[in-house]
This record gives sequence, C-alpha cells and structure tokens, in this order.
Amino acid sequence: MKTILSILIIFLPMVSQAQNFDTALDYLDFIKEEQEDISKRMWKYTKAIAHSRNDRKIERRRERLIKTIDKAIKNIENAPGFDGEHFKSQVLNRLVLNRNLLNDEYDKIIDMKEISEQSYDAMEAYMKAQELADKKMEKVQNEYESNLYKFANKHNINIVEGDSDLGKKMAKSNEVFKYYKAIYLVYFKVYVNEIYLMEALNANDINGIQQNANALSSSAEEGLKILDTLSAYDRDKSLISTTRKSFEFFQDEADEKMPILIDFLLLSEDMQKSQKAIEDTPKRKRTKKQVEDFNNLVNNYNKSVQTY
Repeated sequence: MKTILSILIIFLPMVSQAQNFDTALDYLDFIKEEQEDISKRMWKYTKAIAHSRNDRKIERRRERLIKTIDKAIKNIENAPGFDGEHFKSQVLNRLVLNRNLLNDEYDKIIDMKEISEQSYDAMEAYMKAQELADKKMEKVQNEYESNLYKFANKHNINIVEGDSDLGKKMAKSNEVFKYYKAIYLVYFKVYVNEIYLMEALNANDINGIQQNANALSSSAEEGLKILDTLSAYDRDKSLISTTRKSFEFFQDEADEKMPILIDFLLLSEDMQKSQKAIEDTPKRKRTKKQVEDFNNLVNNYNKSVQTY
C-alpha cells in the first residue's frame, strides 16, 4: 500500500506538467478559466477602493487577488501553449502587469486614501493616482482582449460580444468616475472648510469659527459659480443638483447659523466672567445692580441654550 501511494505522489506532478490541448478552443477555455475571473475581480476591487470605508477589508481583498494571480501565472507557465508560445506570453504578461498594479500603484493608493481627507491637495493627489492606475488597468485589459480576438480569428473561433468586452465596460466606468471625481473635488474644496469650522466650533474657538465661517461662505459661493459652468453627464444633472444643495446649505450655515452660535458663545463667556466676579465678591459687598445684571445674563443664557 505504501509503495502504490509513493508511485502516485511521484506520478501526479508529471500528469499536471504533461497537460496538452487538442484544439485552440480547449486552450482558450483553459485561459478563460485561469484568468477571466481575475479581470472582473480587479475591476470590482478598484471600485471598492472608491466606495468602501473599510481599508482593512480592501487590503485583504488586494492580498487575495495577488495570490490568485500568482496561482494563475504558475498554472499557465506550467501548461504548454497552443500554436507556439506567443499568445501564452501575452496572457502571462497581462497577468504580471495586473500583479504589478496591485503591488505598486494600488498599494500606494490605499495609503493615500487614509490621509486624503486631511487636505484638498491630499484628496486631489489620491484621486489623480487612482485615475491613472484605473487607466493603466483599462489599457492592459484592452491589449489582452485585442490579442484574444486575434488568436480566436486565427483559429476560426467565434467569440460572442459581451463575454470578453470588459475593456469597454472599464472605459465607460472610468469615464463616469472621471466626471464624478471632477465634481467631487469641487465639493471637497468647499467641504474642507466645513471640517475646519466644526473643529473650531467643538473647541469653542470664536475667532476660528468666524474665520472658517467666512472661508466656508466664500468657497461655497465660488463652488456654485463653478457648478453653473458644468454640463450634465448624459443628460443627468443629479450630481450637480445634489452638490448645489450642499453648497447652499453650507452658505446658510456660515451666514445665518454661525452668527447665532457665536453670539451664544460670547454670552456664555460673559456669564462665566460675571459668575466668577459674583463668587469672588463677598455677599455683603455685592451691589443690587451687580446681582441684577448677573441674573439677566443667566436668563438670557438659558433662553439662548435651545436656540444654540
């Protein structure tokens, strides 16, 4: 029994390495099984970067993709080509390029995403890097599909449109994302002032609130002017419309709401100073006016709390 098992262990790798393909269609089916799913998963991965907030999940997906590509490369390398090695080399080159994209460009993009919301420049750099990487992936896919059709035509194989036109879908997707990113950068340039404003508000920094409210109002007004110059995408104005509503909200927040909040914070400061003055003054030395002024401040403060 042990002897038979040993023979099988030695023989199995030889069977794997001796794989042959009787027809070009057999070889195409083999290639499709090894790498077509990788194309779709690569594409979905790039979109997950843009939409997902879970960077750890994205990183795990990237690592799994690299392992899948490495396995496909090994399987294709170990199998003989069909009608020479030219098409096999093209397929392997495409997989290596995808692996390099994941190891280099998209690895850096994940790092850039983590800090992208810290400033407009960081967000712009992150989006530009993602756009360039997506275009590279689209180019690699288009070259692969071109080689696939040449091989199929040479061997009189009919490839149904839709089974292998991922490059066209990538091109369309990249076009949509390019439009989205352009408008999002206009939005983010305004929104970053909102972030600074909220930080100042949480810190009760009156000067900071005033400065950032002015900056938010000014940038929102500038953003609205830019939106007036933009065209709808494929007659769809929803993204422009939604962004416009955000800018109008920011303007109202900065111009109408912040003055009320600033007044409240100033009143709160006055009340605290008055309270300290009262507490530091012995009861017998407190004047009637001093007490009345403090009580009026307390009443005004309590009324303004709900407004705040």
